[in-house]
Amino acid sequence: MSGILLTFFLPVLLLAALLIRLESRGPALFRQARGGLNGRTFTIYKLRSMRCEENGDKVVQAKRDDDRVTRIGKLIRATSIDELPQLLNVLKGDMSLVGPRPHAQAHDAYYSALIPTYKLRFQARPGLTGLAQIKGFRGATSDLDDMANRVKADIAYIDNWTLFTDLRIMLMTVPHLLLAENAY
Repeated sequence: MSGILLTFFLPVLLLAALLIRLESRGPALFRQARGGLNGRTFTIYKLRSMRCEENGDKVVQAKRDDDRVTRIGKLIRATSIDELPQLLNVLKGDMSLVGPRPHAQAHDAYYSALIPTYKLRFQARPGLTGLAQIKGFRGATSDLDDMANRVKADIAYIDNWTLFTDLRIMLMTVPHLLLAENAY
């Protein structure tokens, strides 16, 4: 499925990569270490949507009207086109189409110290989309309750996984992407 989707979206990916390179200096592809299945580290791929790249101990989440986001970046973030290179992660086996969204390692360290159940998210392969995303827990987490709700949804997904659930989440992802208010 991932290979088919990559082939289908290849023209969009190539156009977005070209526009990113024309607009700002730096690579079109953003790479960052993330925590995956059983906490194993992997490199996630995204189209670069910001002027600067962060991959250290302190990762600052993008927020509404963030001045680091480029003009092309705003468009590809709003439409989630920036996430499409993660289909490569699915092909490599680092990710699944559905599962808990992987966070930056700095966020994993921070939230696992504050939310006792946080590390339970690592019982499943991370996904391009998940139950938390279709429940509206997408984007920046402005307070601890936002992340706690996301983690609760991730654990509910893991505890109640079925193939039907995955299909339902994939189908519900499309309208949530188009109507999301917290994608910026």
